[in-house]
Amino acid sequence: MAWMAWTWPTAIFFIVIACLLLTMTILAIKFPETPRRGILRIETTRGDRLFISLLGSAFICLAWLATFGAPLWGALIVCLVYAAAVFRWV
Repeated sequence: MAWMAWTWPTAIFFIVIACLLLTMTILAIKFPETPRRGILRIETTRGDRLFISLLGSAFICLAWLATFGAPLWGALIVCLVYAAAVFRWV
């Protein structure tokens, strides 16, 4: 696995994604939901909103890197606010 250049931040990223997927699976089993319509006027479930927030967060981080450079702490805060907005209104 040395060719993949695993570092602690990379490992933590994938562990967090795995934990999010596990949490969404447990929530779907314990508390089934019906899709809802938000401001985008499409039916979304928790998993859809997670995907939208992860995809948007990737673009936010890329834009942050292009604009401000390496430390991504500000981008992390923006991503968390964006994810909260997606889960609330989309």
